[in-house]
Order: sequence, then structure tokens, then C-alpha cells
Amino acid sequence: MDIRTLQKPLKDQYRSDPKASQITIRAKGGQTDVPITCSVDIGRAIYQAEAHQGVGGAGAGACSGDLLLGALAACAQITCQMVATAMGIPTERIEVTVEGDFDLRGTLGIAKDVPVGFESIRLHFDVVAPAATPDQLRALREKTEQYCVVMQTLKQPPILQSEWGW
Repeated sequence: MDIRTLQKPLKDQYRSDPKASQITIRAKGGQTDVPITCSVDIGRAIYQAEAHQGVGGAGAGACSGDLLLGALAACAQITCQMVATAMGIPTERIEVTVEGDFDLRGTLGIAKDVPVGFESIRLHFDVVAPAATPDQLRALREKTEQYCVVMQTLKQPPILQSEWGW
């Protein structure tokens, strides 16, 4: 696949009409019969989510932390694949593993000194590209990290607004 050819008309359009590059992505949570589960509608698919087993969930479905780490893994994986393809770096394998640590005492409200949410997140890129030069691999890392939307969003959080309707 020629990524540059695929993206050229899009880049040309966005250069000539910057407003065309501005998008809004929406996800909507929906209530279920059980307070520890919900549905998440992203417009193209509906996912079932549940509370983590450590806070009372059954442990059979993805929790919100799984979905966050999954979004990061998917974004990093696809970005790395696209960058390698665009740069002409032949790869035998690209796999991204994401792990995150948090202390459930924070989200359960039983330890005020423990933060709610992830305290650390680690990405591991397993890239097998025997024909790539060290310079190509450095550039692959730099560009992948630069253009991974979810990684950059977590590194530099956007303005987050909360609105409640009664």
C-alpha cells in the first residue's frame, strides 16, 4: 500500500481548506439494567463495558481502563505501521503492548492520598525490521510518537469540559 498516494488528496484538501480537516469524534455511553455495566456507541460499533473486577465487576468484559489502553495500543500500532510504510521501512512484525498501573483504593474512595486513575502507562513497541538502518528505526520511533493521536493527547491533555443536563 502506498500511504503517500492514499493521503495526498486528503492533505491537498486540508491545505486548501483547513476547515475540512477539523472533525469531531463522538462516543456515547448508554445505561444497562445493571449499574456496573454500560454500552459504548462509537457510531460504527457498540461495545459492552463493565466495571473492573477490582471494584465489583464480573471480570468478563472490558473496563474503561481496558478501553483507554486499547485505544492507545490501536493508535500506536496503526501509526507505527503507517509511518513504516510511508518511510519505506520493510518490517516483518510490529506489535504494540500497553500496560497501565493504578491503585483501586483511589477510585473506591478509601484512601484520599491515592490518585484516581492511572499512575503510569507503558508502551512497548516490538519492531522486527532486519533490513532497517539505525537511522530509519530512530526516525520511525520519532514520527510514530509525534503522530500518535492518543499518545499525544495523554501527554498533553486537552481542555476537558463537563456538562450536566437535568
